[in-house]
Amino acid sequence: MSEAAKWYVIHTYSGYENKVAQNIEKVVENRKLHDLILEVRVPTEKVTEITDGKTKEVERKTYPGYVLLKMVYTDDSWYVVKNTRGVTGFVGPASEPTPLSEDEVRALGVDIDSKTVEVNFEVGDQVQVSGTAMDGFVGIVQKINIEDGTVDVLVSMFGRETQATLALNQVIKLDD
Repeated sequence: MSEAAKWYVIHTYSGYENKVAQNIEKVVENRKLHDLILEVRVPTEKVTEITDGKTKEVERKTYPGYVLLKMVYTDDSWYVVKNTRGVTGFVGPASEPTPLSEDEVRALGVDIDSKTVEVNFEVGDQVQVSGTAMDGFVGIVQKINIEDGTVDVLVSMFGRETQATLALNQVIKLDD
C-alpha cells in the first residue's frame, strides 16, 4: 500500500510544528496507522550563529508553520491529520490536499532517497574491535542489524567468550 504514499504539506500554527508532528506520530502509533501515514517531518536546517563572540550551531525551521508528511490519502488519514490539534489545514487549493512531486520534495530539503548502509563483513567473519574500551580484541560477528546501526560480536577476552553489541563503525574485518 505504501506505493500510493505521497508527500503532502500541512499548515500549522507557527511554533507548533514539532508538537503537531509528535501528535500525529502518537496517533499513528496508537491507532496502528503505519501503513497510511508513513513519515512526518518538520523541515530544518543547521545554521551557525555568532552572538557575543561565541559561535554555536543551531537547528532552525526552514518553513515555519508547515509540516511535511508522507501518507496514503484516504478518508482515515485525512481525518487524523485534519483533526490534530494545531493543524489549520492542508496546503492546496481550497485546503484540498495536493501531493508534491519528487522534485518539489527535494527542493524543500527532504532526502527522499532511502539511505543504504553497506558493510564489508558478514555473520561468521572475524573482526577486530576499534574505538571502544575493548580496542584491539578480536571476535566473531554473530548478528548484523543495519536498521539500528549495530553489530553483535562474540569477543574472546581473557579466555572467556563475551557478547558485545557495537556500532557498525567500531569493527574492522580481519583478512583471512
